[in-house]
Amino acid sequence: MKKLSRTAKRLSLFLCVAAVMGSCKMKTQPNAQNPGPVSTTTGLEYNADEGFQVSEYRDQPVGPNLVFIEGGRTVLGSFEEDIMNSRDNVERTVTVASFYMDETEVANIHWLEYLHAIKKDSTPEFYQSALPDTTVWRKELAFNDSYVDHYLRYPGFRYYPVVGVSWIQATDFCKWRTAVVNQRLSEESGIEVDASSGGRIPLESGVVVPDYRLPTEAEWEYAAYALIGTQWLDEIQTHSRIYPWDGHALRNPYGKEMGYFLANFRRGRGDYAGIAGKLNDGAMITAYVYDNPPNDYGLYNMAGNVNEWVQDVYRPLSFEDVDDLNPFRRGGFLDEEDGYDTENFNSLISNRTRVYKGGSWKDVAYWMSPGTRRYLEEDSATSTVGFRCAMIRAGSNY
Repeated sequence: MKKLSRTAKRLSLFLCVAAVMGSCKMKTQPNAQNPGPVSTTTGLEYNADEGFQVSEYRDQPVGPNLVFIEGGRTVLGSFEEDIMNSRDNVERTVTVASFYMDETEVANIHWLEYLHAIKKDSTPEFYQSALPDTTVWRKELAFNDSYVDHYLRYPGFRYYPVVGVSWIQATDFCKWRTAVVNQRLSEESGIEVDASSGGRIPLESGVVVPDYRLPTEAEWEYAAYALIGTQWLDEIQTHSRIYPWDGHALRNPYGKEMGYFLANFRRGRGDYAGIAGKLNDGAMITAYVYDNPPNDYGLYNMAGNVNEWVQDVYRPLSFEDVDDLNPFRRGGFLDEEDGYDTENFNSLISNRTRVYKGGSWKDVAYWMSPGTRRYLEEDSATSTVGFRCAMIRAGSNY
């Protein structure tokens, strides 16, 4: 009887386990990575002869040099004292969607690769239009001649940020980069480009990257502050930041680099690098794009080295006008350029003035706060402005 009782208990336990496992077998719901073999709308088979073709998809390919920036709610604006009395970036709460951004500024070697490519397959006129203005280094009362001749092309400057490029030139570079990266991805995956589509790789293939572009001002500022490093427990940020690092100080407070500056900037009139034998930031002009510690998103030189172009048209009160989800000013909507007397030179603001941010080797520390902003004509170039690229996170709701 005891043996029978034990057998009955085991049988009962087996049936219970089988029942639980059976109840756990739920119908697999289709998703982007696993849409299933047939349509949930028509019941027709995917990828059948002359049927609807559904390409394999795992995730958005990550382009070279890009870092993922997880979006979220944040407070944008200048946390520095408003010494310019501009009040053009007042603190406000916004949400920025996730995106990708170059971990470094675009360097001279990248621009030389671009010039090499377009020289082969573009018109001479376009090639000439893509050449950086190396004369931005020339000053009537300074001897910077070596930079005029050597900064762009001499091998020692390969991984220094490209300068002397306008907002228009930077935008053209982004378009070229998109085409080249997608062409490589299509060749690696065996996707044939349809000539009737103008050579564009179909989005439905799932192997293409979205367009490289300049970051919006909100994206750039959000990525520079990198407040992901200040979060404590659940959705609690312990503090904000003045610079892309913690604290009010400009020097590294830790380890072997204690006392060294955390960015490449001008400390004061005539002081670009410190005293010989103990050069502090180590750069009288620009610096190696990987110099200085990265911020909490892994981005280098989001303060100092060179200012960086962003997409936005400049308006002093954009913070009042733009949406609180992915804020961006693409033109003069709600603040037309007719309200600014540019024709009589009483204002420099127009639909052709673009924002740049970040501070440079030639700027004092004030401009390294991510909330500060300046503007320049989109066809202008200087020795203190460069750029980095960004890209949307496609197929994502965060």
